[in-house]
Amino acid sequence: MSFKEIKVEDLLFNPFKKIGKEWMLISAGNNEKFNTMTASWGGLGIMWGKNVATTYIRPQRYTKEFVDANETFTISFYDEAYKKALNICGTVSGRDTNKVEQAGLTPYFIDGTVAFEEANMILICKKQYHCDMTPDNFDEKENDDKWYPSKDYHTMYISEIIKVLVKE
Repeated sequence: MSFKEIKVEDLLFNPFKKIGKEWMLISAGNNEKFNTMTASWGGLGIMWGKNVATTYIRPQRYTKEFVDANETFTISFYDEAYKKALNICGTVSGRDTNKVEQAGLTPYFIDGTVAFEEANMILICKKQYHCDMTPDNFDEKENDDKWYPSKDYHTMYISEIIKVLVKE
């Protein structure tokens, strides 16, 4: 599998469609141990003069342990043909099952972290900031009730996009 690096400024896509509708994988770890999860919440923009991605991970997700333990992680995007694989990565726990194998994905190790050869785009991200969401900070209280009935609030990560790879 071959990827080429492009400048983040050269990206041309709708992030609302790419993240919210097509989904993405958040992956972290190394060639010895790693995990991945599907996400449909996130954002891209500028913070502290840097190109950043904002991701959100619930505390019970196994991937969170890998993101927390490493300086870098990846966000990767896929063609529609991989929707079933992304569904597996979002519903099966890597604690109990080799969900990467079950999803038919091939690990791709780069710059001390992991992504997958089947991706059409990979963002390599370096953590800059994280914080746990809390119920006190909801300005619209109905979001707390609707999205957090179990009170399992996400951790928000703001990460610099240090490299963008696209499939050649």
